[in-house]
Parts: sequence; structure tokens; C-alpha cells
Amino acid sequence: MNPHFRPVALEHASRLVNHGPTVLVTSAHGAQRNVMAAAWSMPVEFTPPRIAVVIDKQTFTRELVAASGAFALCLPGTALVDVTYAVGSTSGRDGDKFERLGIVARPGPKLGMPLIETGCAAWLECRLIPEPHTEAAYDTCFAEVVAAAADERVFSNGRWRFSDDNLELQTIHHLGAGHFVRAGGVLQAKALPAG
Repeated sequence: MNPHFRPVALEHASRLVNHGPTVLVTSAHGAQRNVMAAAWSMPVEFTPPRIAVVIDKQTFTRELVAASGAFALCLPGTALVDVTYAVGSTSGRDGDKFERLGIVARPGPKLGMPLIETGCAAWLECRLIPEPHTEAAYDTCFAEVVAAAADERVFSNGRWRFSDDNLELQTIHHLGAGHFVRAGGVLQAKALPAG
């Protein structure tokens, strides 16, 4: 367990993904588990916190999510860019990606989903919201966030803090073909005078 991870109040859980980071979707059912990368996730409700993530219906991850009714989103930092690309480029049907790539995970506190903390900025443990029509027609999954935590060196008091001292924890954003950018270069807006 990473000593820098602290629980995130559920009212702030949507802030973990509202800036559009690439996420690692972890899933498990019985003795099987998997991890894949997803570039499309977003908050959709504040209370209770709900998110949407695109998980192709043909993937091993989607099978495990459907069977267990749960998954986790782990937000990799720049330290995991190669791992993120690798888990997004291979299938879990070909063997356990956690073992193959040396990814350390621990069970989540509420649903037991695999949580990756080393090299990640945060995680959200999610319960799938059954939507039979949506699940049959689309790749989008909707879920309620039931637990969340973040590395306090990059997210605390409900806010991201990207700076030169936490570059390896800054979230990554997929541009395609193995190219990523990292979050950073934060600009502070100033209030404009009322017209």
C-alpha cells in the first residue's frame, strides 16, 4: 500500500477524471483479472459520483466487468507511460498482464477490484450501473464511484497540484499511436472586471 495515498471525499471524486486523463481500467471476476488502457472516461454526475468509460464490448475487460458488476479506474502518471501503452496494446486473453508486466495491485476496499498505486496518481473503485439497452448497443459503461484515493503529492484538498516536484505522478493523455502528453503547465485564471 502506497503511504502517500489518501482517501478522496466522494464529492471530489469527479475531479480525478474531469481533465480527461488516460486511465487504466482494472477488472476481476473469480480467479481472473485484467488491466487495459482507456482514453475516454469522464464524470457524468456529482452526487452520487458517477462516471462513464468506454470499454469495447469485445474485450476481456468488458467480460470481467459484466460478470463482476465492478471495475476500477487507476490514473497512471508519466512513470507508467510504457506500461500504459503495453496494456492498451495487448489482450488479457493472452495471459495475466499484471504478472507479465510486473504490475503490483492490491484489492480495493469496497469491491475488491485490483488497484494500482505505484506510479499512479489516483484510483476510483466503481460499481457498474446496469443499463441493458446501453450495454447491448454501445461500448460506454456507466458506474457509481464507491471509493477513491489519490497520491497527496499531486492531489489533495480536492485539487490537483501539478509542479516540477511531481512530474512522475502527473497524469498522461493519449494522442494516438503511442504518443502521450502529460498534464502540467497549469495556468491560474484571473477574474475579469465586471462589464
